Amino acid sequence: MTKKILTFSMLATLFFNACKETPKQENVETDVTETVETIADDIVTTTTINKDGKKLEVVFNNTSGTATFDFEGETVTLEQEKSASGFWYKNDTYELRGKGNNIQLSKGDEVVFEHEDDIVETSLKDDKGQTLHMTFNNTEGTLKAYLNGGEQINLVAEKAASGIWYKNDQYELRGKGVKVELTKDGETVFKN
Repeated sequence: MTKKILTFSMLATLFFNACKETPKQENVETDVTETVETIADDIVTTTTINKDGKKLEVVFNNTSGTATFDFEGETVTLEQEKSASGFWYKNDTYELRGKGNNIQLSKGDEVVFEHEDDIVETSLKDDKGQTLHMTFNNTEGTLKAYLNGGEQINLVAEKAASGIWYKNDQYELRGKGVKVELTKDGETVFKN
């Protein structure tokens, strides 16, 4: 019995000593990487020339809600205002409004710069009853065409000997006067 008590005592001592000791930690180097997120400003720069040949360069910072323009040697920053449509920036002296490529800069009550794209819209019908609606942007040299109200076909102006010529990878539109022909992959899809 003494032998059992002695064995039990030794096991209990080992058990309690094992619980009391904490494992030694080695000095382990850990790589700590700090992630810093850099948010780049959303900046759009535009240069517009009006019909008088004056140039207006505007840098829109969409992150900070500002527009900075250079006009006739003066650099001015404007704050963004809430606009129902298009854009609107102003400060105590200047106001800049626009939509798409159309832009107007006012100083006080006087308009000092204005640009509007030359847009022409027309619709034509062929003898099959198809309708080709076209919106020409003569300032940019682009055409948006819709055959029978379908998908938008974006075309770019090419230099034509006479008449008009617009194309993309699939479509080509050629015409003179009110007569036009629209082809897709070389096959005529509209001709009036």
